[in-house]
Amino acid sequence: MKILVLGSGAREHAIILALRAEEADHELFAAPGNAGIAQDATVVSLDANDPASVTSYALEYGIDLVVVGPEAPLIAGVADRLRESGVPVFGPGKAAAALEGSKAFAKRIMDAAGVPTGRAVRAGSVTEVTAALDEFGAPYVVKADGLAAGKGVIVTSDRDEAVAHAEAYLPSGPVLIEEFLAGPEVSLFFLADGDTVRPLSPAQDFKRAGDGDEGPNTGGMGAYSPLPWLAEQFGSEAAFVDEVTERIALPVIRELDRNGTPFIGLLYAGLILTEDGIKVIEFNARFGDPETQVVLPRLVTPLSELLLAAAVGTLEDEPCPEFSDAKAVTVVLASEGYPTNPVTGREIHGLASAAEVPGVHIAHAATSDQGALVATGGRVLNVVATGDTFTAARDAAYAAIERIELAGSHYRHDIAARVATD
Repeated sequence: MKILVLGSGAREHAIILALRAEEADHELFAAPGNAGIAQDATVVSLDANDPASVTSYALEYGIDLVVVGPEAPLIAGVADRLRESGVPVFGPGKAAAALEGSKAFAKRIMDAAGVPTGRAVRAGSVTEVTAALDEFGAPYVVKADGLAAGKGVIVTSDRDEAVAHAEAYLPSGPVLIEEFLAGPEVSLFFLADGDTVRPLSPAQDFKRAGDGDEGPNTGGMGAYSPLPWLAEQFGSEAAFVDEVTERIALPVIRELDRNGTPFIGLLYAGLILTEDGIKVIEFNARFGDPETQVVLPRLVTPLSELLLAAAVGTLEDEPCPEFSDAKAVTVVLASEGYPTNPVTGREIHGLASAAEVPGVHIAHAATSDQGALVATGGRVLNVVATGDTFTAARDAAYAAIERIELAGSHYRHDIAARVATD
């Protein structure tokens, strides 16, 4: 197939690497891509957020499938324009993508579908914000209603900090004040074709910038998959996945369909395991980053077949995706100052040496070839390692990241430490 992947991050690089690993002889294209993606696909100079440009390119070059990586093109309506033109696309239309684009819309859908989630109040002024904060009490949870690149949420016991966070986003519209939910968090992806869903394997990511979940919220500093500790509460990982499928994913997909906004693409369920059971923290309308980097390397079923089936509405004919028993860990290398004020433009060295560590590959998140490889964003590289045990995978990931040189860079040292006991 000719497959066009929209996006420029490590998530998109992970998708392309999974497609490249298949036996099929795909022609892979990426827009706009990055320096790492350019080694595995043909990079196209194309505005991924412009529906007309993307559709024109897909038609002109006979693209068989478009895969939308980040959320911005979805909210811009790229998938709608492609579908109207008869191009198969993996990614929801603008109306369904509001599940991520608007936290308030997501809450309404969950309420209508009977999906368990935390209580929330929509606040449009500082007065409403402070009243809601006082109603729920500490710890305070404040969420930007719209897209915020994974950094629109704050959880804090400092009321002034919570108010300040709300004030930063209120000029763009209302914010949500939510009750605090306690428990371990799980990310679970579902392929959806508007009617049927197929689950992938659970993962856990690490949002805080520093070890021990200290520091500011980020887009994600690392992840691992699978989650063996789910068996302690649910008997098996499969039982957990089945429960989420029946109680959360399918009701939401069906409610969106009843709403006249069928969801075709990747439903990301951000979950928390509370004393009262599984609850939804948030939904995203695309593959999560960095969870994709540890889920797809374990996928045995050809990714292209799953994505195309979802895009054309034949997912019901596909069996549940199969995964290997391998353990996967990814550690994010971030620029100095990330997430508040990342320093960019610095050269990166040591990637060839890092990639020589057995079981390791590198997914590029924000890199550019300017004669030398340079960092162009906050999260720069994902070092991904697989192994027979979490200890082996984790040791390999950290051995590799220590070989990479980027002045001022930082990374967490405790990714997957909980499960590296074998």
